[in-house]
Amino acid sequence: SATTTEEAIKATTTNTEDIDYDGDDTSIYARQADELTKLQSTFLQTMRDRGFLHQCTNIAALDEVLTKSIQDGSATSAYLGFDATADSLHVGSLLQIMILRHLQKSGHRPVVLVGGGTSKVGDPTGKDESRVQLTDEIIAKNTAGISRVFEKFLTFEGDEATTGTPSDAIMVNNDDWLSTLNYLEFLRDYGTQFTINRMLSFESVKQRLERESPLSFLEFNYMILQAYDFLELARRHDVRLQLGGSDQWGNMVSGTELGRRVDGRQLFALTAPLMTTSDGKKMGKTANGAVWLNADRLSEYDYWQFWRNTSDEDVIKFLKLFTELPLEEISELEKLTGADINKAKIVLADEATALLHGRESLPAIHETIQQMFSGRGKAGAGSTESLPRIFVKADEMDGDGVRFTDLFLKLGLAQSKKDARRLIQGGGARLEDIKIEDENGALTGVDFDGKTEVTLRAGKKRAGVVELQ
Repeated sequence: SATTTEEAIKATTTNTEDIDYDGDDTSIYARQADELTKLQSTFLQTMRDRGFLHQCTNIAALDEVLTKSIQDGSATSAYLGFDATADSLHVGSLLQIMILRHLQKSGHRPVVLVGGGTSKVGDPTGKDESRVQLTDEIIAKNTAGISRVFEKFLTFEGDEATTGTPSDAIMVNNDDWLSTLNYLEFLRDYGTQFTINRMLSFESVKQRLERESPLSFLEFNYMILQAYDFLELARRHDVRLQLGGSDQWGNMVSGTELGRRVDGRQLFALTAPLMTTSDGKKMGKTANGAVWLNADRLSEYDYWQFWRNTSDEDVIKFLKLFTELPLEEISELEKLTGADINKAKIVLADEATALLHGRESLPAIHETIQQMFSGRGKAGAGSTESLPRIFVKADEMDGDGVRFTDLFLKLGLAQSKKDARRLIQGGGARLEDIKIEDENGALTGVDFDGKTEVTLRAGKKRAGVVELQ
């Protein structure tokens, strides 16, 4: 009912700790509470109710566009851009991927823009120094790597699972149009649409200048290219909406304005809050490094453990954002207190892992948990299927073998050899259930004791497998 919706909005506006993640007063929940109660489109209602909204250009008009396209049996196209700066995305990008998933489930078309072109420039947002310039070969490799994760969350044109609906996603690469631009023509046609005065007011530029950090002319062009991407996508694929993080707001609004000035198009921008944990840390990083989404960079078990280790204060917020559990079920979990909150964390870990790695990955993870924490699986009994794994050859195990510090590093259980030595010195390193005492010690053939694999443990919650080939 309308009354229920109004009550829900009032609740979110008073609980800014859960919604206004970056702590300022720009959140749409605070500024446009009245408009939010009147939303009709399923997509925007979902964004509102689960806490995805931060800023939006003319949300009432966007709501009308989204609602009308569904009534007409068509779909509104919206895009999100991902630069190819690594060969895997990490959990910090997951909020945006979930937005695309909700968009598609609401009947609209996601357009995944891979920044093969803009990766050659480098986004200066949030950076104190220029990004390392990437070669075409590295960008191509990274593009292939990050593209894989979207297939887990979205249905694309041509997929076996699709029946050819208007909401089928497409993936495009901005290198297709940026790499062929003629510099003088581009300046003449679009340079007049941007003022240096306005560009200097963008947060990404202001921060660099205030810190007296160099900002190259190359990076200064990034915001123009991002705005041009929106125009090009509107022309090629009838994209009406750009989605992104709140740190991209200035660049995104520039794109809507460019479309209006050059083509007379009504375009929209919608941002989500930048994700931080309750202790103020950036989402997606841990003491052990980035939480990667590709299984070849981070095992299913370690991914599950990341979510299981969520703080009490964050678990309900994360259930809303990173799972598809109905809000009614989340409300029931919110009633848990004390040690029972751990039940909600297990639900979060299960649901988030199932979305990325498939629900079929959970039994092996649960068995590994039982083995490691219940005291049933001494000396390597039980499943190790979900643990990170490396392979060694039999001749490597002859003589002095392979040092434990190297093995912990290769398994991702330590960030450096120095870190691995500290782990051993602190008593947190084990071979099966036996504490490793010598920081210069090594794994040899004798340690396998007739088996084909052994388990190395780093503390109580992390482990990896060394398998003999």
